[in-house]
Amino acid sequence: MCSTAAAVGSLLGLELATRTPMPAQSPLTPDAALQALMDGNQRFRDNKMTSFEHDLVILKQHTVDKQEPFASVLSCADSRVPVELVFDQTINHIFVNRVAGNVITSEIIASIEYGAAVLGTKVILVLGHANCGAVKATIQAKAVPGQISALYPHIQPAVDQAGSNLETATKLNAKMQAALLSKASTVIAGLLKEEKLKVVAGYYDIASGAVTLLS
Repeated sequence: MCSTAAAVGSLLGLELATRTPMPAQSPLTPDAALQALMDGNQRFRDNKMTSFEHDLVILKQHTVDKQEPFASVLSCADSRVPVELVFDQTINHIFVNRVAGNVITSEIIASIEYGAAVLGTKVILVLGHANCGAVKATIQAKAVPGQISALYPHIQPAVDQAGSNLETATKLNAKMQAALLSKASTVIAGLLKEEKLKVVAGYYDIASGAVTLLS
């Protein structure tokens, strides 16, 4: 594990050790947490968002010393995927992790583990999206500057199965990353076994604003 992930892991262990018993976080069940995300996406699609009605001053004051998100979302870094807006949520509701291609790395696992084990998130959504540049670049396999190509190995398994169909490859990548997270993290696997957490994959259509859950 790299130094960044190790540092987060150490912090996770420290907080778990010093927070006994674990304070109550979101009262939602994993299923209810997922439904809250999907209900918010429906409001976003219908242009009936409610998150802007919250008093941000009060929210900021109440979250200076703590955070209690009910959901964790791993999304692409794409600027067209504003996670809180897409799910009509405000400060303190979603623990957002972003990286191009929404891929699972040791750093991402460490961050998501922190959200689940320390902050008490009840659902983890791995969110792919339409016209994903990272997936498209992996399909094309062209020479790119810097370290951009470091993303390719994470996405290649989905491309190998889906071929050159961008939408299919993007959806499959989200599903594969969600499955990898469930297996690669002993923390996440344990919470799943205890039915305290749900891990799902989804696909965001930029044009319609709709999020579809992937089975």
